[in-house]
Amino acid sequence: MEAGESLLRAAYEAFNARDLDAAVALMHPEVDWPNAWEGGRVRGREAVREYWHRQFAVISSKVEPCSFAQEPDGSITVEIHQVVHEAKGGGLISDSRVLHRYQLADGLVARMDVLEA
Repeated sequence: MEAGESLLRAAYEAFNARDLDAAVALMHPEVDWPNAWEGGRVRGREAVREYWHRQFAVISSKVEPCSFAQEPDGSITVEIHQVVHEAKGGGLISDSRVLHRYQLADGLVARMDVLEA
């Protein structure tokens, strides 16, 4: 769990800093990622990077992990405090708690799901 939590903390830090190179480097090359903003899923590091570029053009989100829990299947659930603003103008869109569940493989993020808090 410690290695997984460290990996995920580094991923959140990179995301919040908009360091997409560092963030996607922590993902499996064939990562399966939710497209929570537009709907559906994206697969692969470059697809995640492209998704985030589109997202950041419209919204600016900050995600802070509050807690980590190891699940019986080996996945890790992270409770997140998520604040979303308009990219242009900065108006507040949402301030909420969400759950992210991760599956890791080979020390990298292989899959992420967004769950209801």
